[in-house]
Amino acid sequence: MGGKKNAGLDRVLVLEVARVTEAAAIAAARLTGRGNEKAADKAAVDAMRRELGKVSIKGRVVIGEGEMDEAPMLYIGEEVGTGTGPEVDIAVDPLEGTTICAKSMPNALAVLAISERGGLLHAPDMYMDKIAIGPGYPAGIVDLDRSPAENLQALAKAKGVPIGAITACILDRPRHAELIKAVRAAGAAIRLIPDGDIAGVIWTTDTRETGIDIYMGSGGAPEGVLAAAALRCIGGQIQGRLLPSNAEETARAKTMGITDIKRKYNLEDMASADVIFAATGVTGGSLLSGVHFSNGGAETETIVMRSKTGTVRRIRTRVRDVETRFPG
Repeated sequence: MGGKKNAGLDRVLVLEVARVTEAAAIAAARLTGRGNEKAADKAAVDAMRRELGKVSIKGRVVIGEGEMDEAPMLYIGEEVGTGTGPEVDIAVDPLEGTTICAKSMPNALAVLAISERGGLLHAPDMYMDKIAIGPGYPAGIVDLDRSPAENLQALAKAKGVPIGAITACILDRPRHAELIKAVRAAGAAIRLIPDGDIAGVIWTTDTRETGIDIYMGSGGAPEGVLAAAALRCIGGQIQGRLLPSNAEETARAKTMGITDIKRKYNLEDMASADVIFAATGVTGGSLLSGVHFSNGGAETETIVMRSKTGTVRRIRTRVRDVETRFPG
């Protein structure tokens, strides 16, 4: 085991993490449209934890379902894996978009990122202000400290298009009323999404397919780290700043090693080492197809990326006997 401690991530893990997100997606998909967010999330968590236990890693959850007293499984600090193999940090969102899964709406995902030990920001469970764009732009072209209009103008200039050709993805939340107003006043279009801002950030990397040029607004800090892990693999820029809502959240951040609550994090701050990112569609959407059940089996679509090699794989999997492979 000592020989593998600092050996980095094994490429075999690329397929292993895909199996983990597949299991979580299938478990959650069984409850799609049932209106029970907690049941769908629990099913995904249980399945992801079970499959992680089979992977040859000495894993530590750094982005999870909450603190140990808040979550029975996949809590921050929990050790997962077989206990052999490389020491890694793990960020999970077993069901990104619990509401959209419960309502059978598009773009629910099962998400996992795995990095070399110390490679992922230990972000507390609170809001984070974010801005993200895809690859191919000069560094620093967008910045959280600039106004929405300034960022949109800079992006439009870099693309060589009028600002009216830019589309921003923003979570549909009351807290974004002023941001939405500012983006529209600048002349850009907006795609509002009900949930799932990890997918929203990833959409910026394939504008021709998704029509999304930029992600703006606040969402979960853990989701920000997972999105940064994806961008580290496929390119792009992201900035984030924690938005604690009270003194308790500020104190929690300090216990996790964050001394400057107003710090502006960039991609390298949130995902600093070699990382493998995987996401499996639960419900179909712009990024991935959802789980499809038929004849006792299931079909899934997964995207798996690795930062060290820059590879992006789309994997379509057919499980013939889903109850045996991924029991409910």
